[in-house]
Amino acid sequence: MLDFIYYPVSGILWFWHRVFGWALGDDSGFAWALAVVFLVFTLRLVLYKPFVKQVRTTKQMQELQPQIKELQKKYKNDRQQMTVEMQKLQKEHGFNPLMGCLPVLLQVPVFLGLFHVLRSFNRTGTGIGQLGMTPYDNAHTANYFFSAGDVQSFLTARLFGAPLSGFITEKTAVLESFAEYGGMPSKVAIIAVSVPLMIIAGLATHFNARASVERQSEAAAANPQAAMMNKLALYVFPLGVLVGGPFLPIAILIYWVSNNIWTYAQQHLVFGRMEKEENEKKDAALERRAQNAPKPGAKPVDTRKKPVVDAPSQADTNGVDMAKHDAPQSNQNGSAKSGQAKQNQAKKRSGNRGRANQKRRR
Repeated sequence: MLDFIYYPVSGILWFWHRVFGWALGDDSGFAWALAVVFLVFTLRLVLYKPFVKQVRTTKQMQELQPQIKELQKKYKNDRQQMTVEMQKLQKEHGFNPLMGCLPVLLQVPVFLGLFHVLRSFNRTGTGIGQLGMTPYDNAHTANYFFSAGDVQSFLTARLFGAPLSGFITEKTAVLESFAEYGGMPSKVAIIAVSVPLMIIAGLATHFNARASVERQSEAAAANPQAAMMNKLALYVFPLGVLVGGPFLPIAILIYWVSNNIWTYAQQHLVFGRMEKEENEKKDAALERRAQNAPKPGAKPVDTRKKPVVDAPSQADTNGVDMAKHDAPQSNQNGSAKSGQAKQNQAKKRSGNRGRANQKRRR
């Protein structure tokens, strides 16, 4: 039913086994273990971009917490309107909550596919999902991308004396199917390999959770739901690895350790880049502010818009020029008129003097 998951997972595992089997030998337990490790690395490399979006979405969600709380407080009695406003807020900021859990959701089918493929190397069990094959039929039946010869190689491979598909609580009848291929494995060898892997996986899960919690904002950490999830991630999930480890094959424990190592390194890389981007933005803002600020001792420049003064029109300019041109002419005309008036007054005076002399003679 889930062959669309089982075939790609088994195909990637087959490819890496071919690579490391060429260098270490097909029946080498280290070749099979490295194939599992690089299966994890390959799938996590494919999920790198979704992981970056998950980190950015989580950070953006923390930044929007104050606004989200305001909406929750404002529309606490109207859930429908609160949903509408939340969707509007998410749309305005380009926020997609699905991206926060997409990488985790994509890893779940990978984990289930790997668990099924590894368990299918030994189908002699009679539990849930087991086929109850005989050791001979199991060793001569292909397993998705793996041929019957690859199945026998996997059964023969040992990692410090333990088969990769073995687990602590496995029944003795199932372990007997390994007898013809590498000998009957002992429980002591399986425990000796499984327990250190369980401890490392639990510690890696705890430190990954701690690195994630330390990068949370104070407002996000103060949220009761977030605080509860932080406690689960810090203590309950690592404890779950220790409790569930005895029921998991060694190859799955290798998968768990490899996945946590990749997550730890990827977190530091992605968060380091994001912090660098934020510092560059802050430096650019400070540089722009310094460029716009006045220099020491310089008079500040008024950057406000000044009112625009209309230029004099052509008609007004022509009128002023004509007035200046006519002014000398009017002065000349006025001086000419004043000269004629003086001559007339002189004539009148001379005429009056002649009449007075005539009267005296008479």
